[in-house]
Amino acid sequence: MNKSNRRKFIGTAAVLVAGTAVAAAMPVLAENHKEMKNKEEFPVVHHVFFWLKNPASKADRDQLVAGVKTLSAIETVNHLKVGIVASTEKRDVVDNSWAVSELIFFKDLAGQAVYQTHPIHLEFIKNCSHLWEKVIVYDAIDA
Repeated sequence: MNKSNRRKFIGTAAVLVAGTAVAAAMPVLAENHKEMKNKEEFPVVHHVFFWLKNPASKADRDQLVAGVKTLSAIETVNHLKVGIVASTEKRDVVDNSWAVSELIFFKDLAGQAVYQTHPIHLEFIKNCSHLWEKVIVYDAIDA
């Protein structure tokens, strides 16, 4: 076997060994991803929409956003997303009349109940309720 053929053989063998190692690891990676996904699934969803008393006030909106973000410190809050209205297409089914939204995921209904009476949540209401004119809450659990 000359030098050139030996290099090709060694290179090809290395690629095959690496490919085999990756293929062998795939089921383990997939299982780990599945376990991680299961750990991250929180079937109770608490979605809140806020309408500001002063909808044109960016300062009021920013203060409310900051206040909502404090809720992530509550131990039963597994994930918190805070949003403002997106500039998407105007359609009859799109409601963009609100200013700030809060989307919280809980492991269970007991965790959502803890959140409702938690001192951080009550402090948020005390500090920020003067900013909003209307609040609508949608609570859901996985079907």
